[in-house]
Amino acid sequence: MKYIVDVNDERREVELDGATARIGDDEVAVNLETIEGTPIRLVTIGSEVHRVQVKRRQGRGAYTLWVDGHRFEVEALDERSRTIRDITAAAAKPSGPAPIVAPMPGLVVRINVAIGDVIAAGHGAIVMEAMKMENELRATTAGKVKAVHAEIGAAAEKGEVLVELE
Repeated sequence: MKYIVDVNDERREVELDGATARIGDDEVAVNLETIEGTPIRLVTIGSEVHRVQVKRRQGRGAYTLWVDGHRFEVEALDERSRTIRDITAAAAKPSGPAPIVAPMPGLVVRINVAIGDVIAAGHGAIVMEAMKMENELRATTAGKVKAVHAEIGAAAEKGEVLVELE
């Protein structure tokens, strides 16, 4: 089966056929072993063995992989799904950076950004307490902080915009 794989914004075509993988003109033996009860996989590529921690992200085929201590953002889709995704993305209007919203009701305990700050995707912006647990809300896209609607000690409702980016 052929997959289109984006690794840290670099696209590759990978064809899997049983215990063989083809990337471009290179063909190599591959094997995947799961360590039961953990998110760890042992991936053998040719004669090299790699320890891979896998975390599924939101969205089809989206994962964060830690390979031998290095982090990779990966999206792997079959040819048909990738084509559909590319067509719909091309037709969509640019929406700009996504705001940071409260995923659940809670209390704002820390604000780690200020108006004018330039932040990267994954930057921790707000810390909320919900159900006796602190949750760090991170930016999903890079951008400049346009507005901070949260206040320390204030309650936030689910879906409430806490930080706007531009």
